[in-house]
Amino acid sequence: MWTIKKQFTPWLPTTRDEMKRLGWHEVDVILITGDAYVDHPSFGVAIIARLLDAWGLKVGVIPQPNWQDDGRDFKKLGKPRLFFGVTAGNVDSMVNHYTARKRIRSNDDYTPGGRKGLRPDYASYVYVKKIKTFYPDSYVILGGIEASCRRFIHYDYWSDMLKPSIMVETGADLLIYGMAEKSLWFVTQAFLEGKRPETLAIPGTTILANSYPTNYEVLPSYEDCVNDPRKFVAHFLKIEQHTSTWSKKGLVEPYGEKYVVTHPPMTPLTEKEMDYIYSLPFQRQPHPRYKKKPPIPAFEMIKNSITLHRGCFGGCSFCSIAMHQGKFIQSRSKDSVIEEVNKLIQMPYFKGTITDLGGPSANMYQMHPNNIELCKKCKRVSCIHPKVCQNLSNNMNELLDLYGAVSSIPGVKHVFISSGIRYDLFLHRDGFVKGGKKYFEQLVERHTSGRLKVAPEFSDEKTLKLMRKPSFELFKKLVKEFRKVNHRHFQINPYLISSHPGSDEQSHLRLKKELEQLRIFPEQVQDFTPTPLTLSSVMFYSEVDPYTGERIKVIKDAEIKRKLQYLLVTEKKM
Repeated sequence: MWTIKKQFTPWLPTTRDEMKRLGWHEVDVILITGDAYVDHPSFGVAIIARLLDAWGLKVGVIPQPNWQDDGRDFKKLGKPRLFFGVTAGNVDSMVNHYTARKRIRSNDDYTPGGRKGLRPDYASYVYVKKIKTFYPDSYVILGGIEASCRRFIHYDYWSDMLKPSIMVETGADLLIYGMAEKSLWFVTQAFLEGKRPETLAIPGTTILANSYPTNYEVLPSYEDCVNDPRKFVAHFLKIEQHTSTWSKKGLVEPYGEKYVVTHPPMTPLTEKEMDYIYSLPFQRQPHPRYKKKPPIPAFEMIKNSITLHRGCFGGCSFCSIAMHQGKFIQSRSKDSVIEEVNKLIQMPYFKGTITDLGGPSANMYQMHPNNIELCKKCKRVSCIHPKVCQNLSNNMNELLDLYGAVSSIPGVKHVFISSGIRYDLFLHRDGFVKGGKKYFEQLVERHTSGRLKVAPEFSDEKTLKLMRKPSFELFKKLVKEFRKVNHRHFQINPYLISSHPGSDEQSHLRLKKELEQLRIFPEQVQDFTPTPLTLSSVMFYSEVDPYTGERIKVIKDAEIKRKLQYLLVTEKKM
């Protein structure tokens, strides 16, 4: 059983000296990451390292290795007994480096002091090739968001081209996609039994092979996708539909005489398994190596927050969460959350305010199907667009109960929700759903720190349909209800996306006017960035609606994108 705990190493080593202090002569696994090493469950490498440690393995971590010198960082812990695990970090390295207009960002939030330049472009690719240069016979496993969303043929915005699977370009031996914990257990057991994991068809993994199982679905080849955008559109639709269904087949991409074989996803985590992960003994702080260095902005932002669940059934076109974390919600128990809050209270930096109890969408906690058998037959990509599925249990009583329980813990002064919420889960055109008004009132009155974060994204109905977002009329209704409840001059903080496929200058002007009429003046607007393995990136590349074949307007000129973004921003902030 993978939910075991054999050992606890207070701080996993990042140098030879730290290994010696632990009495280690070698390590079983080395994890290489593009982020600074923070032992907190909001950082992927921290979870993987803690799991491997709990299973009794000796684990070393190499954060942000220098890839431009003689490679000493890659060699400093030696060659691991089992494998190297490689990730670009919590964010795709190209998103981390560049703005939507392909300008280099001035900072890196996952680095001490926000210092930029400590990870390469396409970090996963660079790290794997460096390892293979110094240790040609080593086993390398890719993981994390960059690898997960580049496991198939994908449109790469920064090079403006279709790129093949990351497995083709890196030479990695195995890729674990998704959140990885359960798949990693089977991979690790294979190593300990003297087997090569790529030969075992482990769920949640991708390999480059000479053959494939005959019952897997074959996608259009890389050559076909490059030569015909319609083939790439069809290729993506099969992946999205495959990801959204309960019963899944494996998928195959041909590359000449080779095949990228993606085995079916691992089963979603149970509540008990989620609780196990978050019960691991995280130090909840940056590694001591950063003691004399400036704060790490990403850690400062999340250090007083708690993750309640994973997954999202929203199906937004521009988002890759479902492709990575899965469509089905995986929640922790109330006891597990309370246990973590009690640990947080003991931290020297905690001053009484929990900044977030959230997840990909903060109010999807414990939302499950009423009848799982209906889900097994369903092929919908989104459970809430174009309308909320009647088989979805969107009761928020358990969430309110959790808010109350956490708020009553001695030492907790405030509990705020800073993750975005899906207001179409509790508010429909004809009013609140059962229990929705109670949830909304308590959210605003007790758990909003000054700004309620919601994501209307845009106002044009055609564009919203392409985004798979609810009508702007529903957002107007939310604003009206918010102002009825809000007696403390709080504000609604809307997430907005400019230049999304399907929009044009006139629709941006209409949005600006709509916002002014609502007396909402956004200070920040996200310029649309096509990211790997999203429907919106396919629209951007192909200039068609993949589901209808209809031609759509796509804004690609950087200067026009800039103007439309700042058109929506409050003038005094420009």
